[in-house]
Amino acid sequence: MSNLNTQALNLLSSIFGFDGFRAGQEEIIFAAMNGENLLAIMPTGGGKSLCFQLPALLNEGLTIVVSPLIALMRDQVLQLKEYGVNAASLNSTNSSEENFNIKQAAIAGEIKLLYISPERLARSDNIEFLKQCNVSTIAVDEAHCVSQWGHDFRPEYQQIANVRDELGDVQILAFTATADEQTRKDIKEQLFITKPKVFLHGFDRPNINLAMSARNNGKKQLLAFLEAHENESGIIYCQSRKKVEATTQFLVENNFKAYPYHAGLDKQKRAKHQDIFLAEDGIIIVATIAFGMGIDKPDVRFVFHNDLPKNIESYYQEIGRAGRDNLPATAHAIYGLGEIRLYRTWIEQGNASIEQKHIEHQKLSSLVALCEAPLCRRITLLAYFGDEIERCGNCDLCEGKIKTRNGTIDAQKALSAIIRTKEFFGMEHLISVLRGQINDMSIKHGHENLSVFGIGKDISLNEWRSIYRQIYALGMVEIDSARFNRWVVTKLGWEVLRKEKTVQLREEVLQPLKTMRRKKSTVNLVNLEGCNQKVLTALKEYRLILAKEKNSPAFVIFSDKSLIDMATKLPNTLDEMLDIHGVGAKKLEQYGDSFLEIIQTYK
Repeated sequence: MSNLNTQALNLLSSIFGFDGFRAGQEEIIFAAMNGENLLAIMPTGGGKSLCFQLPALLNEGLTIVVSPLIALMRDQVLQLKEYGVNAASLNSTNSSEENFNIKQAAIAGEIKLLYISPERLARSDNIEFLKQCNVSTIAVDEAHCVSQWGHDFRPEYQQIANVRDELGDVQILAFTATADEQTRKDIKEQLFITKPKVFLHGFDRPNINLAMSARNNGKKQLLAFLEAHENESGIIYCQSRKKVEATTQFLVENNFKAYPYHAGLDKQKRAKHQDIFLAEDGIIIVATIAFGMGIDKPDVRFVFHNDLPKNIESYYQEIGRAGRDNLPATAHAIYGLGEIRLYRTWIEQGNASIEQKHIEHQKLSSLVALCEAPLCRRITLLAYFGDEIERCGNCDLCEGKIKTRNGTIDAQKALSAIIRTKEFFGMEHLISVLRGQINDMSIKHGHENLSVFGIGKDISLNEWRSIYRQIYALGMVEIDSARFNRWVVTKLGWEVLRKEKTVQLREEVLQPLKTMRRKKSTVNLVNLEGCNQKVLTALKEYRLILAKEKNSPAFVIFSDKSLIDMATKLPNTLDEMLDIHGVGAKKLEQYGDSFLEIIQTYK
């Protein structure tokens, strides 16, 4: 092992209090320490922050961290300071004097990590300031924002390359959790001069239980879900501000500690609600998509979608806010045909190019396919990002909560319609052929003379749509978004046509699950054998007191994982405290004695 690697492992333990790297971290960190430019795609909660923080401590120069949200920058800086790391953030919530002092400290080489938004980074005065610093690295968080193909494009991110050039081609480290193949290609072209080293470490979050059900009295469904998540922190997403307010009021009337968050609230109120959510346990935030990117609260136990997001990347990113401590969490979504139709209308009436509209339609279709997946939700979700897994055993489909049937004949009919129309048409026309509907398109192409014309009259329009989405989710067809969303039969689809494979399809289409209940408290699903619950409760209460005194999120002091470790190992000395997950030298000095006293009092 090289001296540099040894130093990294020592810092991992002495500063961050970790006894080893998470899966995928080590090779990324060592590549960064060796000066390589890299793009890392890691699942949310996979520990990507450490992949630029640890190398920054070993570099001679300053690491600039480009981050999209002030709240995220603030929390990460607070965490680093708790670890004893010199970090700072330039942002609009600082006073002019604070920002001036931070700049002077950076020029003097007294800061190792400087967080800054892409908007502020690109300003000419800040570029001149950075030229006076010994900048060695630019770490780009949420790097998918650089791509117009991504779901969260921000034009300011495209200025990062200009800053890189102004600073003399410094090292670029780019990180994201949500990037399909086209978005990854765009990131490489936008941020890097030469081809970067790419780390693709999968998209799976196996600790999150996935479930979806059709809307059937959404308020009752929400209450049934929350009964199983008593006193847990979670996020409920709604599509509109109006629905956020109505849902929050409904929850408060039912004795939940719920707070709204959307762009229509004034800045101070949004910040207050976010701070309460970050600092306290058992808080529910009801929000639009205005809330979430960069929220690093590790103990979010659930994400509930009261409305579907508009695409599969948004869904993936939003559910990824749950269970970042790698303890069990739940993601549940309810959906209806009405909102899907509404989203289609919004796409069509938008000002985007025809090409972009095709892309947006395809992204929405992929999400709907996930809603109606017949086999395993995780297989369908990860396939969208080019990731393959076996059946997960941790979704409503794998748990047998949705019935399936032998749908081989219906699938063969759907596939035959694609072949007979020469793989040149989209789903709606294929369905009209199967249902025997004569229209201008069928007359123009002579489709009323095909053998498949009318062979599916007995199946409704919505059922056919579901069948097509399911065979897409199963990988029997591909959709060519570059050519008007035409459907093409894959190798697996041909195997079904040749009767070499059978097909299981969902029995219910847009039918609600019989129940949304599960065992109470996902945390109890963790192996807590030997964990002293009395001690754990006391530690959490004391942590909350400290958090309020410091005006910081509770997890910045210690994560739930650290407290569970304490309540299980019940250390008696400061030396034994160093064996606890997340306890480094600085935290031991700051909190060791007081937390030991709590443990000794309540064990």
